[in-house]
This record gives sequence, C-alpha cells and structure tokens, in this order.
Amino acid sequence: MFDFHRKSFVFVTCAGGAQPMLEREIRALGLRPEAARPLGVALRASLDDCLRLNLHLRTAHRVLWEVLRTKAENADQLYEAVTALPWEQAMPADGYLTVVSSVDNPTIRDARFANQRVKDAVVDRILAARGRRPDSGPDRRGTVLSLHWQGRSVSLSLDTSGEPLSNRGYRTMPHSAPMRETLAAACLLAAGYDGRGHLVNPMCGSGTLALEAALLATGTAPGLLRENFAFLHLPGFDPARWQALRDEARGRARPTARGRIVATDHDPQALAAARHNAAAAGLEALVELDTCDFRETAVPEALRRAANVLIVNPEYGLRLGDEEALKPLHAALGDFLKQRCQGYVGAVFTGNPRLAAHIGLRTRARLALMNGPIECRLLLYDLYAGSRRHQDE
Repeated sequence: MFDFHRKSFVFVTCAGGAQPMLEREIRALGLRPEAARPLGVALRASLDDCLRLNLHLRTAHRVLWEVLRTKAENADQLYEAVTALPWEQAMPADGYLTVVSSVDNPTIRDARFANQRVKDAVVDRILAARGRRPDSGPDRRGTVLSLHWQGRSVSLSLDTSGEPLSNRGYRTMPHSAPMRETLAAACLLAAGYDGRGHLVNPMCGSGTLALEAALLATGTAPGLLRENFAFLHLPGFDPARWQALRDEARGRARPTARGRIVATDHDPQALAAARHNAAAAGLEALVELDTCDFRETAVPEALRRAANVLIVNPEYGLRLGDEEALKPLHAALGDFLKQRCQGYVGAVFTGNPRLAAHIGLRTRARLALMNGPIECRLLLYDLYAGSRRHQDE
C-alpha cells in the first residue's frame, strides 16, 4: 500500500502567511508546488520525496501524504471506506497508531468520534488479517493518520512528520512566549536573510530566531536535529536511503557563516536558555550572545552587497506586558533602528498595530503571518545611511 515511489497528493502545512516562503523551499528541492492554500501548499510527490521534505523544509509544520479520497455521509460510511484499505500491509501488528482530524460534518458532534471510527477501521482490519491489533493513543510516536472531513468529502493522509516539524530538537530550555521555529524561519526568509550578511536579534528570548538564522546561514537541514519521524515506522521504509539523505545533507552544511549572528536580551534567564539551546543544536560557536538592553546591542557594520537583517520580536501587550507601558519601548526601538542600524533591513514581528505605530518609521512592507491564533505582521524597514553606502567589514 505504501509504495515509496508512487506519486500521490501531498499537502504541506504551514503558518498562515508563510505559503510564499514554503513554495520557494519546495521548488528549491526540485519539486513543483501545484497550489497555495490558506494553511499550506499542495503538490504531487512520492513518499521518498516526503523524506526530503521533512529533512529540509524550514517553514513547514507537517507533510501529509494522501492515502484515501472518498465520500462519506456519516461515520459508518467512513468506517467502511477506511477498512477497505489493506492496513495489514501498511503498519505492523505491534505498531502504534494515532489519528488526528479536522471535521465539519453535520452527523458528527465531536471530532474524537470520527478519530475513533478511523482507528477502529484500521485496527479491526489488522486484527482480522493478523490476529492481533496494534496499540493506539494520542502520542505521535508511531503511525499517524490525519483525517480531513468536510461535508461529504473525505481525505485521509499519512502524516509523515508525526510531531510537527517545528519541534527541531534543540529547544530544550524554552523561555516566556517562545516563537515557533518554523515561524521564525518564515520571518527570516521573508525579511530576505540568506546567511550571507549579518543577523542581529535584540530581545532574543530563548534564541529561536538566532538559531534558525545559524541553521540557514550554514545550510544545515533542520531535520538533522531530530530523531523521530512518522515515516520511520512504515513497512517498506529503507533506513539506508534515509541515512544517505542525512549524510548528503551533512555534507552540504558549512561549518561557518559569512556574516555574524548577534543575539542579545536584558534578561539573564533568557540568555541562559539561549545558550543552552545553542549548545543543544551544536551552534554555540556561531551565535554571539550578550546580556544587555536592546539599545546597547553591538550592531556590526553592514556588509556590502549582502542582506543584513536586524530582526526583533518585542512584547506586544497581548500575552506579555502591558500595552501602555510598552509604548516607550517601541518608540525607543524606532530610534535604535534609525540611528544604529544603517545598511540593514529592520524586521519587527508584532501582533499589535497600535504599538507598532510608535516605532515611527515608514515601512517598506507589512506581511501578514499567523502566530498560532494571533494575526501578526512582519514590518520591514529599509534603514539607509545618508549616502546609502555600505562598507565591507
């Protein structure tokens, strides 16, 4: 059933607004996106392609490989359609199954019931064929199926990622309100950072933006840092093929970056978390960490003919801090960008347009990106010196 070389419909999910960056990443892997949708990008790909997508994509959350597309009026019809598939060929009898779903069907009041019917169909089929039923539960440590049921239309996919791809494996010590790794990567790419210029990240928190920049600057595939993916548990999975892909990715990574990566925070606990996470990622030699107020951040002189980016994710009064108290901070941030960051692209990620107005600079672009349920903006500023000239460092 799971032929690693058969092309099927694949949907790669991402944060709302990150689709343009995700499309470019998919094309860079030699694959062709067919359509951008509200929460991801669709294409046709094989399971072998999905291995590469999971290994290399920076902005994706999950890689879903469709195994069934059908119509179902109710849960009984759903059960019949799912049980008709040869699941005994698709997962071991001693495996572990997880089902997640998005359901909008008038006969279903609770999506957990749809999940249960899919689980029943799979394990009943395996029990009948092998005399033993696999375990099931919520942990994404084995085979993961993703059900999308809209009206009568049913799509059932293998979630080849399992845990979301934002779980890189390096953020073992988070700090307050951390940014998802995939969202951080989307912000960096949207700001034009390509690893050839400097990256400066004041208010760095636990260091996610700086560490994603280090991965990007060294060409390190983000999937190299984690051990488990759902595709590892499929019959027919070729460990040698996966090892070859990992070895190839390691061979392409560079040990150093051309530009500097500077991250600062006034909170010593945040810097301790950032140092811990940098060490977990093996990137501690690439990220320059310092405890200071953002206004005291040492900004390297901009490199010529390179995208130098200063990116910041300040508190914006929704989850942390108080909006009124944060107005002077945003005004000071505007002064800092104007006076200290010539030759850079300024990038401010915020969920509060009222506070952003206090930065007081004209934006070049305002890109919408979803941070979980919060609609945010990545504000981009071109910070030219009077002569607009850069000098090599």
